Amino acid sequence: MSETPEEIPDDAPDRRGRYRIQAIERAVSILNAFSAERPEYGVTELANELGLHKSTVHRFLVNLEHAGLVERSPRSGRYRLGLHILELGGLVMQQMSLWEEALPFLEGLVRDTGETGHLAVLDNGEAIYVERVETHRALRIPSAVGRGYPAHATSLGKVLLAYLGSTEVDGIIRAHGLEAYTSNTIVDESELEHELIVIRDRGYAIDNEEYDEGLRCIGAPIHDHTGAVVAAVGVGGPVTRVTPERVDELAELVTRAAAGLSRRLGAHQSAAYSAAALRIRTTSDRTLPASPAAV
Repeated sequence: MSETPEEIPDDAPDRRGRYRIQAIERAVSILNAFSAERPEYGVTELANELGLHKSTVHRFLVNLEHAGLVERSPRSGRYRLGLHILELGGLVMQQMSLWEEALPFLEGLVRDTGETGHLAVLDNGEAIYVERVETHRALRIPSAVGRGYPAHATSLGKVLLAYLGSTEVDGIIRAHGLEAYTSNTIVDESELEHELIVIRDRGYAIDNEEYDEGLRCIGAPIHDHTGAVVAAVGVGGPVTRVTPERVDELAELVTRAAAGLSRRLGAHQSAAYSAAALRIRTTSDRTLPASPAAV
């Protein structure tokens, strides 16, 4: 008497102890096949890409289309990702807390640099420090979470200004002025405008003793899923440690942390971020000038 094959439950674990469902894995592989380079597929193309039968792929696409996860282009008749994917991605973005996502990057940055790290957002024309991770070294930056700092005189503030429109920057200058905190503070509007252009070009800002004498800081922008700059992250310390010779090394670590956090916030999905990311680079062949206005 022949035995009836034992039916394996859908949630049966495989040999590696994980629960796997073939239908779900195939549906996911179909969704993952779409990319910026290949935003649309015909059924035959997709079947060939995945090494599956055309009828199998068609059956999955029909069900994914019913769920709103894929749709057919009215122009080409080919399949592309559906709007429900965007809705789900938006929910993920809403659930992500900037502070929670930023903390591991900030802690890693402080560990790698040995200097104090800060996370800041722009509010009412000031750079508000919303997170701080302290170094264990003796000399530290006298900063406080929740306090507003002048945007034109700090590395994080200048980063946040650099990605605003000129009208917004002009409004902030009219409201707050360009107060001199040290002999290095930029107090001329044209010099600040030039500085912001340079920051956008190289992807990071330097506070060369512009707010506090004896302190040098480096900051870089954080982009969200729309490509907009929503915060800035950076490190700073006494000029005896953050020397001109260390600026390139620290800038690379800061921009790397900022890029990693931006990816966590979904920035890599934005064409605006892709363009900005190409400009983020270190300047290993440069030395720090004496005046920040010449940066």
